Amino acid sequence: MTASAPGAVGAPDLPEAPDPTAPRPRTTPVKIKLDRGEIVLRTVSYVSVTVFTIFCALPFLLILSASVSDEAVIMKEGFGLFPKGFSLEAYEFIFRYPRAIAGSYAVTIIMTVAGTAIGLFIIAMTGFALQRRDFAYRNYISFFIYFTTLFSAGLAPTYLWVTQVLGLKGSYLAVFLQLLMTPWLIILMKNFARSVPWEMVESGKMDGAGDFRIFWQLAFPMLKPALATVGLFLALGYWNEWYLSSLYLGSAVEFKPLQYYLYNVINTANALKNSVAGANVTVTQLPTNTLKMASAVVATGPIVLLYPFVQKYFVSGLTVGAVKG
Repeated sequence: MTASAPGAVGAPDLPEAPDPTAPRPRTTPVKIKLDRGEIVLRTVSYVSVTVFTIFCALPFLLILSASVSDEAVIMKEGFGLFPKGFSLEAYEFIFRYPRAIAGSYAVTIIMTVAGTAIGLFIIAMTGFALQRRDFAYRNYISFFIYFTTLFSAGLAPTYLWVTQVLGLKGSYLAVFLQLLMTPWLIILMKNFARSVPWEMVESGKMDGAGDFRIFWQLAFPMLKPALATVGLFLALGYWNEWYLSSLYLGSAVEFKPLQYYLYNVINTANALKNSVAGANVTVTQLPTNTLKMASAVVATGPIVLLYPFVQKYFVSGLTVGAVKG
């Protein structure tokens, strides 16, 4: 039996294959016509958000303009939204020792990244374990963690414990370990972990999965909103830390964390200004006021520049589990 040739009498017409090189027809977007109420609502919302954004941006603009203003003009006229007598003297004072400022940035970045990653992992495991029904001592441990938020041993016993018992005086671990976990973040993670269905844990056990595998493959992906929130608190805690560095590091380390380094720069400038004023010696005026603003720009600049790149991950983490309409 021979197949009928295309176009022969009685042969079915086969559809022609589309040409992949042919341009696709353009589709005209459908415009949805809004009624008057929706237009008014959107207009009010856009105006409100714009005004709120301007009010939030004004302090940053004031800090930036003051950091590049002249110290003498600032002392006479005060701060403004626009630079007064453009000067980079404050930044020159901060970056006078490039190796020191680069080392401070490196120490702060390493501690922030490592501390946030390790802290998130430990806090997530702790919070997930404290809400499991099959953990017999979860209430006792939860009470012990909560008890530490009400009563603290104080500065002196903590300092003696870190320096004498642990022997961490002059070590970065004295700062790193104390910021790794906090009772409040553990309680926050525990409350988030309650949203993990217990049936999922039981199904993992029935399939032969261990406790760590249940946590890592089943529970951990469902904790993304909590991880985003707790991770933000941990990162800000490490980045803005200076008090513990002043207690345990001091001059024992070559490179100090960024905030503590800028704190020392401001104190040094104030001390020099006071000593010069007391000795009645005429020297170039030190940029003490603009130096504070420049230090704020140096400290927050990397975070502001990095935020647009990590914003989508943070927002996606917060919206995981949201109900779709």
